[in-house]
Amino acid sequence: MALPANAQDSQSLGDAARQARQQKQTKTSQPQTKEAVPSKPAKVITNDEIPQSFKPVAKTSIVGADRDADTAGRSGEQAKMSAEQWKSQIEVEKHQVSSLQSQIDQLSESIRFAPANCVANCVQWNERQREKQQQVEQMKSQLEDLKKRLEDMQEQARQQGYGSSVYDPD
Repeated sequence: MALPANAQDSQSLGDAARQARQQKQTKTSQPQTKEAVPSKPAKVITNDEIPQSFKPVAKTSIVGADRDADTAGRSGEQAKMSAEQWKSQIEVEKHQVSSLQSQIDQLSESIRFAPANCVANCVQWNERQREKQQQVEQMKSQLEDLKKRLEDMQEQARQQGYGSSVYDPD
């Protein structure tokens, strides 16, 4: 029986699989060694690099700081705003104050600790209520900052000669 010429010269299926596996392993191992050499070591942050006291910054105070920096950078004529500009900014600030106050009220009303005869998940429930209390305290601090900024804006408008209809629009 005669076999075709190409069948006699071909390698077995097992040999072909072994050869393909070896080629694949050599290809994957070569790039790893090349990448491992030039990579930088990971940055380790120590306690010395972390500030001792950390105060979270409210988004609204950042906006106010930017607004104050913009106003301070302008010349005297540009810093003096029109009555409508003062009125609209003061109204926005008042809206932020009232919105934050209502959020504080809603969150405060939702705080309810588990009763003494609680059966399941009492510890987790009370821990969540404590977290809510802490959040209320932070929000109250933000509210005080907003009120202070509102008072400052009203005082600036008053000092520029605008009447109470501008700096206290209600």
